[in-house]
Amino acid sequence: MFYSARNFNFRRILNAIDWKLLLFLMLFLNVKLAVKIPAIIIIYLLRFNFDFKFSFKNPRLPLFYLLIIITAFVGFALNDTFDAPNYLAVFFIGIAFWGMCLLAVHQVKLAVEKNDTEVIHRTIIAFFVINAVISLINIGLIVWETGALNPYRYQGGYQKYFIQTGDYIRGLTFDTSTTNAVLNAFGVIYFLTKKNPMMVLVCMVVLLLTGSNFTNVALMAVLVLLFIFKTNRDQKSIIVVCAMLLAVFMAKVSPQNNLYTFVTVRNMIAPPTLPAVSEASANNKQPVNPEDIKRQAAKNYLDSIKAKLNINRQPIPAVYVIPYVGAGRYIISGPDINTPPYQTATDTDNEQRQLLAFIDTHKTELPMSAKNSFSYGLPGKGIAFLQTLKFLQRHPLKAVAGDGIGNFSSKVAFKAAGLGLAGGYPAKHVYISNDFLANHLDVYLNFFSKKAELHSLTNSPSSVYDQLLAEYGLLGILAFCIFYLGFFIRQRRYLTYGIPVLLLVLAVFFYRLLV
Repeated sequence: MFYSARNFNFRRILNAIDWKLLLFLMLFLNVKLAVKIPAIIIIYLLRFNFDFKFSFKNPRLPLFYLLIIITAFVGFALNDTFDAPNYLAVFFIGIAFWGMCLLAVHQVKLAVEKNDTEVIHRTIIAFFVINAVISLINIGLIVWETGALNPYRYQGGYQKYFIQTGDYIRGLTFDTSTTNAVLNAFGVIYFLTKKNPMMVLVCMVVLLLTGSNFTNVALMAVLVLLFIFKTNRDQKSIIVVCAMLLAVFMAKVSPQNNLYTFVTVRNMIAPPTLPAVSEASANNKQPVNPEDIKRQAAKNYLDSIKAKLNINRQPIPAVYVIPYVGAGRYIISGPDINTPPYQTATDTDNEQRQLLAFIDTHKTELPMSAKNSFSYGLPGKGIAFLQTLKFLQRHPLKAVAGDGIGNFSSKVAFKAAGLGLAGGYPAKHVYISNDFLANHLDVYLNFFSKKAELHSLTNSPSSVYDQLLAEYGLLGILAFCIFYLGFFIRQRRYLTYGIPVLLLVLAVFFYRLLV
């Protein structure tokens, strides 16, 4: 509590936190667009201000958001997509998303300008405490459902949780667990620079609960840099504690994550090649059996443990099934965790069926995913970058301002495809650019419609850098480098946690999309 019961004063408590900013953050960061839009409306009704004060000399806000919208209109004019069916809706949805980003940044800036540092700091603490409480409720419900104190090792229910437990720790945004992980990684850096060890540990624990290996690696890389260049003795101690928590989580709480991380890195360096499919199999319309990569990693982990223990896999004579241990007692063994009662269900899920049906409908337009067999030497993200470069080489005019919003690689493109990959979209307004279909969508389908070993971030074409280059061209890349990165670099003397957070953001942009 900020104040004792004796000195309780409602007005003072209201002044201790920027409740408008807290409410806005809680609503705007929600995964649902139906919540984000009211969040923008509410905050502008509460804090009405449209004085952005754009300036090239001493910008108050990053000019990137304004310039990327202008670049989008330039690309719209150059690409001559005025008459493409359903494209106008996609284009203006993309513009609206960028506009919402600009409005949100403006409101955060207003909150910082209006309040003193302590009010903002307490508001941030309140945000992360609320997020931690909801995340703990997430894990608590899983413990209640499974009856296991450590659901990260629980193999029942077709291994619904086990290595996948972190996927259900979504926090207050109700978005993917990766979003929760990234937010708490930011929190670790922020509270570390603010010398608040308790909140560092709170954010680190929630981050670990999400089981986001990539975010863990990115955060630890930034913490190593801080440890070497910009921390005092106490902060170094906190960093060591964070590293120890990560080690304990990986070794004791969720040891199967070690194998999962190893498999992911191995697939990134040397992706597995799928075996050729026979003609008989090709003519068989049975859908590919999907298995989640984490579940497969868990099975491999358990198999390796059994191998080390030299457990005999041969049938055991019935007389020894219930061994006698003396004093009239018998040991009744439980079922093998690698047998059907504990393993992945074999049915193809609805998402997988939808992807396979889409591939079957567009076979002639999908050069990769429509093949019955293929071999490759790069992960999907690498293939996607090469596709973008080759596309711009074939269409040099589009290298200037890109292929246009929603035409090559973005959340808008995936959303408008109507496959449910980035939220719902009205079926009668579905739009899929031929460039998107034959390139990045094909890459996604190529990996995520097949074996679980191929389902990883390294095989997803999603990347901010790819998105900017493909849909906004060199103008978009320049706007990002000069007016986004440059905005923070110019103010580096005044930033404490800003530069480390920016480094983490740049890492996250390798596997996330903006709009």
